[in-house]
Amino acid sequence: MSAIPSSSTLTILVQLLAFDTTSRESNLALIDWVADYLDGYGIHSTLTFSDDRHKANLYATIGDSSLPAIILSGHTDVVPVDGQTWQYPPFAATKTDDRIYGRGSADMKGFVACVLAMVPAWAALAQTQHWTRSLGIALSYDEEVGCLGVGRLIADLQARQVPVAGCIIGEPTNMRPVIAHKGIAHYRCHVQGRAAHSSLTPQGVNAIEYAARLITHIRKLADTEASFGNRHPLYDVPFTTLQTGLISGGNAANIVPKSCEFVFEVRWLPGDAHERFVSSVRDYASSLQQEMREIAPEAEISFEQLVNCPPFQSEEGGEIREHVAALCGCHGGDAVAYTTEAGRFHEAGIACVVCGPGSIVQAHRPDEFVELDQLAACEAWLSALQARLVAEE
Repeated sequence: MSAIPSSSTLTILVQLLAFDTTSRESNLALIDWVADYLDGYGIHSTLTFSDDRHKANLYATIGDSSLPAIILSGHTDVVPVDGQTWQYPPFAATKTDDRIYGRGSADMKGFVACVLAMVPAWAALAQTQHWTRSLGIALSYDEEVGCLGVGRLIADLQARQVPVAGCIIGEPTNMRPVIAHKGIAHYRCHVQGRAAHSSLTPQGVNAIEYAARLITHIRKLADTEASFGNRHPLYDVPFTTLQTGLISGGNAANIVPKSCEFVFEVRWLPGDAHERFVSSVRDYASSLQQEMREIAPEAEISFEQLVNCPPFQSEEGGEIREHVAALCGCHGGDAVAYTTEAGRFHEAGIACVVCGPGSIVQAHRPDEFVELDQLAACEAWLSALQARLVAEE
């Protein structure tokens, strides 16, 4: 029989899943609910807002705030359900077959629910026990669209000189530690040519064809990296990858297209520099632009960076690694090709490990779910973490 999480975790998860926090929407209803919940246990929350104040991060401390914090971090936003066919309502919790279904159940409101369910016990224990560390709760916005929000939370911690011992990011890892992941960058390329009737093609500059040449160049870079690039044996895809994921352009089959736009990505290994690939694409684009301008002086190729999430790799022997190794009963950990906010924390000099309930396989899929025994395992893990923070008398 599968382990069952506490009724508190399930109740909180039901509440969290009911908030539609798709990245294009506000997350303030969820953040306000969490702030009120924490306030009920005498825990103050600090909010940092987006420019339009439609979204916010939350940070709260349990225990002595002068002690370095072990931060338990999760993002509040979820990916859209548009175009997906769901058997269960996406923004409601459905319990069946030892699973909880709903958008964000695995990625990553399950972890957030487990953390919040521990708050009453932690708040009481903090009054009666002497801890060696405090516990921080960090909730961010806009992780799913490029880890955009957490930077303001980190900047606020630095501005307030909040001492930090390390950070555990609760992305779904089946409660196995992830100690490294790739970085990811997205770039939009816009190719501007000159339109012409297709019977007069030499008088036009075909934006789609020039975009295709750039995309072929990106593919060649990817193939070269796959064949000769650096390798990291921990990763299932052990080299840097590039690919083009979106393209649009043209008006009609008998018109030389004036414009074309595409988005390409780079996922690179820690220690590498994705800028070297982008520089190669830009250099090739510059030579193509000169060629285009021989016919159309107004022709142009431009680039816009959309996403830039750095990679991370935790260092052996740090406090967070020691805690996680003891709690998981293992040494080392996995490396993954997906990206988390660990890269942002790591960039700020904060040691990280990624570990949380559920499977990344479920993330972003229709009928996303988290298994009940994973939530129970996370609760036990968090309880054991707190026990490790009790000072010896």
